Amino acid sequence: MLAGPILRRLEPDRLVLWLVGSAPLDLTLVLAPRAGAPRRLLLDGRRCRVIRVGRHACVHLIDVALAEPLPQDTIIEYDLLVTQGDGKEAGIAHWAPHLLHAGATRPNLVLRSRSDNILFGSCRKPHHPARDGLARADALLADHVERADERPALLMLCGDQVYADDVAGPMLAAIHALIRRLGLYGEYLEGAVVADSEALYRHRASYYRRVELLPAVKSNDALRDRFFGGSEKPIFTTANAHNHLVTLAEVLAMYLLVWSPAPWRLVADAPAPALDPGHADRWRRESEALAGFGRDLPQAARLLAHVQTLMIFDDHDITDDWNLSAKWETTVYEHPFARRIVGNALIAYLLCQGWGNRPDVFETALDEMTVLAATGAAAADHRLDAPLQDALIKRLMSFRQWDVVVRTKPTIIVLDTRTRRWRNRRRPGHPSGLMDWESLTELQHELLDETAAIIVSPAPMFGVKLIEVVQRIATFAGLALTVDAENWMAHRGTASSMLNIFRHSRAPANYVVLSGDVHYSFAYDVEVRESDRLPHIWQITSSGIKNEFPRRLLDWLDRLNRWLYSPRSPLNWFTQRRDLALTPYLPEWRQHGERVWNGAGIGQVWLDAQGRPVRIVQHNADGRPSTRFLAPG
Repeated sequence: MLAGPILRRLEPDRLVLWLVGSAPLDLTLVLAPRAGAPRRLLLDGRRCRVIRVGRHACVHLIDVALAEPLPQDTIIEYDLLVTQGDGKEAGIAHWAPHLLHAGATRPNLVLRSRSDNILFGSCRKPHHPARDGLARADALLADHVERADERPALLMLCGDQVYADDVAGPMLAAIHALIRRLGLYGEYLEGAVVADSEALYRHRASYYRRVELLPAVKSNDALRDRFFGGSEKPIFTTANAHNHLVTLAEVLAMYLLVWSPAPWRLVADAPAPALDPGHADRWRRESEALAGFGRDLPQAARLLAHVQTLMIFDDHDITDDWNLSAKWETTVYEHPFARRIVGNALIAYLLCQGWGNRPDVFETALDEMTVLAATGAAAADHRLDAPLQDALIKRLMSFRQWDVVVRTKPTIIVLDTRTRRWRNRRRPGHPSGLMDWESLTELQHELLDETAAIIVSPAPMFGVKLIEVVQRIATFAGLALTVDAENWMAHRGTASSMLNIFRHSRAPANYVVLSGDVHYSFAYDVEVRESDRLPHIWQITSSGIKNEFPRRLLDWLDRLNRWLYSPRSPLNWFTQRRDLALTPYLPEWRQHGERVWNGAGIGQVWLDAQGRPVRIVQHNADGRPSTRFLAPG
């Protein structure tokens, strides 16, 4: 077993799980409710789809429909028994003991009848020096693992679960070692200066210098800007894309290494490549950070084996500033190598994240993936068929069902803010709206006649105003890429449509918007003015799980934002916020009046029967006491 199991979409009459083994596994699912008789379910081809992605790597997509629903709000133990060659069965306690809590013989789950207790967060960069917020969440779960009423209903990962565009050198070495060990399939690379994946891995510029591997064509400069430029962003963050993942095998290996400790044991002796002195120093720093990530990884994996987990992409799951503007899309998608880079990350997202959210909509794409994988298995050089790979990428780039709706109490709507954008045709270099008119109309339809709703938007709908103003100024100066100028208010059509949805007479009275992306955490109480009814909105942001904003810079931005855009500031009337009454919650451990909280960790929100937050907490990954966000007064 290489990774998993990860609990994905869970309902009383349907269970969706994900795992990866080194071969197709003969599996039996055991379900043992504390208050009922155990069940054994053979995971045959109807219940478990196996897609081989390498000579020794098979993704198992488990989707089990239950004739008799499972009980809710009670502990249900489960196991995955692997039938071995001698006919004996081995359970999780045998092949993944790190997934068990102290004293347990198998993992367990709880199907909550209400989504009134949610863990959430975003931005988990393995080589960031902060501790892992998923390990902190596992520690919280361990305190309540035997109390079904205290267990979270789900874990919502709001984006940047992997960083395909920002990869540490030691991580890239581990990826290449794992590709060799598992025999992950190679591929041909059209439009690159290397002919195929093997030539890429061997090239002298494969580490820290991938910019040199771009073809010498007219669009080269633009491609460097998009993928390998590692352009400095001194206002908000520093991104370095010199180790940007390129091949499907690289991205799949990354997923295995961020979800599970098992693959690390297979590559523990991976040699370091030859590096110049400057890169050698960086390698040592990144190795230290990755060592800390590895120490927390068993606990992160245990969390994913005990709590239902939904996931949605943001840009770093694919590439930085993904689909930022119409100009970005034209530059990238018209070049075959750039298109392949994005497409490979999207295929890996389908297999490792997207499928588990709503399996029914991906059948055709998985059929094509199965055929594509078979070409890698059949080829003497174990390379994927390039035309079939490009055809699958074309399908996924036009796919329009990445979003998720979960009809629980309250309803959860997870937005796709990356692939259905409102493009600025008049100024194609300006940021696109995060959702186009059609997708916003569909959102409104999902909200009609609901009393309350949880909306998951990877980027905050209502962010720190000063930062949004800086982004707008940078956009007018032609520097949208420099500052990640992506926010809901950056596009007038999207912003206006979104506010009108909240005003609709048949829309919910209470909204909770959960977000990530920004590498700091905050909570706002928002009311929409000039409406026949007053919808109440809470914007709650938790970021990052393993990432942080530059501390001194955030302190200054927060302080200036309080001065310039306080709730009573007249400057608000010159922004989209003139229609809003926005009041910040206050971090409990603030020292100088802070409105935002800077620290890696995991967010948690508890809701009342009307879908209103009664407690908002950021659990700090570094061991500090959890930070509550306090309502004013």
